[in-house]
Amino acid sequence: MIRTNSELLEYVSRNIKNTTTYFIEEKIPKNHILIEQNQKVPYAYVIQTGIAKCYLTEDTGNDFIQEFFGEGELFGEIEIINESLSFCAIESISDMVVYKISKIHFSELLQNDKEFNALIVKAMANKIKYKAIRHSHNQSHSIKSNLLRLKKQFPQLMKIISKQDIANYLGITLRSFNRILKEIDK
Repeated sequence: MIRTNSELLEYVSRNIKNTTTYFIEEKIPKNHILIEQNQKVPYAYVIQTGIAKCYLTEDTGNDFIQEFFGEGELFGEIEIINESLSFCAIESISDMVVYKISKIHFSELLQNDKEFNALIVKAMANKIKYKAIRHSHNQSHSIKSNLLRLKKQFPQLMKIISKQDIANYLGITLRSFNRILKEIDK
């Protein structure tokens, strides 16, 4: 549920000392939108600490959370590679520290640094794999079963992520989420 990428974080941490102009460290407060939906994306980001949510606001006004990003996770890369507007918004759900990489430097690293390129390809492949597994599981199991699985995998879930965000992640209303929680607690 909270995705991490220790290999990419280790790479950036190791290389920030050597190429300070490529990676800009920035502190981000809780509830700050780093990328807005349908906007240009000037930076790719790698999370050093904290958690962010990636979500799509539907035309109904409802948010659907695609995923949660933790330490080492990358976002903004797809928009930079495709030279497209952002499909989703990214918002911090805790205080964060991120490494920003400008479009120019991101592209330069992709072209000139084989290790960086391999890490980005691997990160993108893992995103596809994760989403396929998640959506397949969510379609073939009940919401109650999905919530039990999340609680088992992340015992501190309710302390870290709001009920509304978990409901949005599961694609249900807060009311339905609370009803399922009551069933589980019986």
